[in-house]
Amino acid sequence: MNYRLSPSDLTFLYDSCKHCFVLKVKYGISQPSIPLPGVFSTIASLQKDFYSEKRTELVSPDLPPGLVKYGEKRVRSQELSLPGCSSTCHINGRFDIVAQLDDNTYAVMDFKTGNPNEEKSVMYARQLHAYAVSLERPAPDGLALSPISKLGLLYFTPSSCERPDASRQVLQGPMKWIEIERNDPGFLGFLREVVELLDGPLPVADPDNCDWCKYRIETRGFAEMQGATTASNSATPPTCPECSAPMRRRSGKRGDFWSCSRYPDCRATRNI
Repeated sequence: MNYRLSPSDLTFLYDSCKHCFVLKVKYGISQPSIPLPGVFSTIASLQKDFYSEKRTELVSPDLPPGLVKYGEKRVRSQELSLPGCSSTCHINGRFDIVAQLDDNTYAVMDFKTGNPNEEKSVMYARQLHAYAVSLERPAPDGLALSPISKLGLLYFTPSSCERPDASRQVLQGPMKWIEIERNDPGFLGFLREVVELLDGPLPVADPDNCDWCKYRIETRGFAEMQGATTASNSATPPTCPECSAPMRRRSGKRGDFWSCSRYPDCRATRNI
């Protein structure tokens, strides 16, 4: 199998719940979408527009000289084979900005709003490495930029509020450049860990640490208390009799039935 990996899923989703991560990547069952507060998206969009075609010296004095050339471009890597893994993976996502440096190398940067800390930087390093690998090892139709010499986070931390006139309010704060050290062997080792997880059995749900797992288990228990004894009335679908993957309810010529979520790789069904 060739797994499609999103750079953002390699951060919060992977760290927060392996059960939900495998459900999404392997079986196509995502958590309900909860968009970020609109203000954060607006701030990031304004920053990208402002810094486009600007010199990197304006972005941060700690950056090598260059020009911000690319903003919000999609990336797709070639198929990646990892030692000891029968399955492969590819990366598909979208970066914030990339600068072309004066030495003809590139810097990949991601905007963040908040207070930087080491734990988050380690997690976001996976996202930046995913972009770098995708740009240096692109799919035939993917964007190709090489070599990537710099990876980093641009943190905006609001620290003051001003009112220049009666109709406008201005938030101000420092912009801090957090450089991420390039470590391809470490990132490829992490991808191997991810593929091994996906190739294995579905991890056990973790209601103690994952709100979505807790919600599914609690609603299933409520349904059972209400007398929902059949799979068609249960809040959680049955598992596949062949591969133990979750099943999905589908409609056919003879009515509804349960079909494996891995179809067409697995064609097992259950009656409703």
